[in-house]
Amino acid sequence: MNFAAQFFYSTGLKNGLSREESEQENEYDPFWQRSGGSKAKKLAASASSELYLHKDRQRRNSRAEQRRSSIHPERLKDFGEEEELNGGVKTWEMKIISQEEEKLNDSATCPEMAISKPVYTTCKKIQEISAAALKIQYGVLKTPCTYSRLSKQYGMEIYLKKELLQYTGTAKERGVLYLLMSLREDQQRNGVIVASDCNFSMAVAYHASELHIPVFVIMSACTPPTRVKMCREYGAMVISYGSTVRDSHLHAKRLAQENNYLYLEEDDSAIYLSGLGTMGLEIYEQVPKLDAVILPAGIPSGLLASNSAALKHLNQQVFVVGVELENIPVDQPSLKMGQPIEDHTYSYPQFYRELSGFGTNSFQLTGNWVDKVVTVREEDILISMLRLLEYERVAVDAEGAIALAALVSGKLPELKGKRVAVAVSNGNMELPLMRQCMDQALTLDNRVCKFTVMTVDCPGEISKLLETLAREEARILNIRQEQPYMRSDLFTNEVSCVIETRDRSHTTQLRKILTERYPTIIWVER
Repeated sequence: MNFAAQFFYSTGLKNGLSREESEQENEYDPFWQRSGGSKAKKLAASASSELYLHKDRQRRNSRAEQRRSSIHPERLKDFGEEEELNGGVKTWEMKIISQEEEKLNDSATCPEMAISKPVYTTCKKIQEISAAALKIQYGVLKTPCTYSRLSKQYGMEIYLKKELLQYTGTAKERGVLYLLMSLREDQQRNGVIVASDCNFSMAVAYHASELHIPVFVIMSACTPPTRVKMCREYGAMVISYGSTVRDSHLHAKRLAQENNYLYLEEDDSAIYLSGLGTMGLEIYEQVPKLDAVILPAGIPSGLLASNSAALKHLNQQVFVVGVELENIPVDQPSLKMGQPIEDHTYSYPQFYRELSGFGTNSFQLTGNWVDKVVTVREEDILISMLRLLEYERVAVDAEGAIALAALVSGKLPELKGKRVAVAVSNGNMELPLMRQCMDQALTLDNRVCKFTVMTVDCPGEISKLLETLAREEARILNIRQEQPYMRSDLFTNEVSCVIETRDRSHTTQLRKILTERYPTIIWVER
């Protein structure tokens, strides 16, 4: 009997001490603000539950003494309870956010900017981009932004954002996924329809199938078979209709009206642009001390507009450059006129795929936050594709190579010695077209040459020519011999050669040697 009384008496003392300790902890805790009803709830708890809580606290305290504190002392320099917080009794999980993270999360405040630009619009846009990044983080890849060996060749630190590593090989997956996830339930249930063979349609085909949304892709008869096959493998219902892209668009719109499908096309809606802008957040996180970012423009301009808004919000000092085609300018004339233009014609749809106009939202963001827009030639794009294939072992299309083409063409000398991020946005190109582009690029780079010489019609003359080429380490790609008719000198042969050299200097040296040996040589210029 005395033992039982002593047990309950000691239990009561322990419970009283535990309540006093917990009240003292809450009173001096600088991170936890007590609510008014918390004390009343604790007093109303039963004695048995307090006993288990007291024992559980002792077990937690013994484990807390063995593990490292979750709060770093250097991050609490502004608070005075450092020793109490790092003790074994009080350990609180807490996240001290940086200034950039606070800007992304705080919807009520916008950063102060020295230049006069529409702060409210950008602050609202960065909130939408942050929300998109949170929503699509498990549906798209966080692609690497790696240092490139091209840096030494162009005199700057080049980091390539390899968006071609996305599942469908395009950065447009970001905007497409966020757009599909934002649809209403009835729209997702009825299905979506697109009409093109561009990267946008391939991204829609894949992500709509992953989200169990019925998807239909209308393609013209001139679509490459490989793109039709890929869209079907992604899970889309592919319908071939019409001989032109315009016929496919009209048929898709008619099917959408008849069957209540949602017709999707690449536009500059706020939802689509917000998804595209998540790439800029990743670039700023992956490349410290970033000086400039080069993005594709004009084909279309959504990637440039959305990412410029994201980058400028994070750091006003980042120099944002857009790159578009010289023969199809969209951004430059639109910015000069003060309004978006949509009239553009181009000769090679298989090379550029589908070009879209300059939308209102893209035009506003580009005009506000893009520092410079430059134009490049088709030759620069081809050489850029060659550089990426040789130095980075990646095959890209025209849109994926156009950003690097600005550095290849020498249009940005002010970036010498800077740290520059270049977006490699797409990597979808058919093999026959890729082979054709690489042959043309080697010719433009003076590494594939053609010449014609006149030799005497006697044994051993052609072998002497071949020995000269072998001695100079030139690779023969093609050789052809013809006997010219209807000429005064009938005892000569015309020999045409296509050769490959190491670089431009090697070509110059070989040309000089052949000219000395064959004065009548005809060197075919590109």
